[in-house]
Amino acid sequence: MLTLAQALELAEQQQLDLVEVSPTAVPPVCRIMDYGKFKYQQSKKLQEAKKKQVHVLLKEIKLRPKTDSHDLEFKINNVKRFLEEGNKAKITLVFRGREITHMDVGRAVIEKVAKELQDVCVIENQPRVEGRNMYMIVAPKPKK
Repeated sequence: MLTLAQALELAEQQQLDLVEVSPTAVPPVCRIMDYGKFKYQQSKKLQEAKKKQVHVLLKEIKLRPKTDSHDLEFKINNVKRFLEEGNKAKITLVFRGREITHMDVGRAVIEKVAKELQDVCVIENQPRVEGRNMYMIVAPKPKK
């Protein structure tokens, strides 16, 4: 255990900095180090962590209850591509006019999509109605 003056003198002799590590400890804990080098290493670690970070986007496709089977297959293939890229997908079924009275038709379409995607995705949010839209969110299956 050194006094402040002794610690500063020792740091000056080694041409390093005296850095307070834990000010709340009794007595306070200090360390002799090159502070500039320490800050540089910290910033490099932070950059490396950001580089390895994965950005997950929420992609959306819109359907209608009357969407034709070929168009539906095309949109399902797009959702599969989104999931392979590691993104989540929001499948929105839009009801227009009097289509809202035939919710069962819309639910059948969204269940067909879910059935087609069951091998490549996990359903995060079950089909839910919000206003004139029915939506479902799917995420890629976790890799083993």
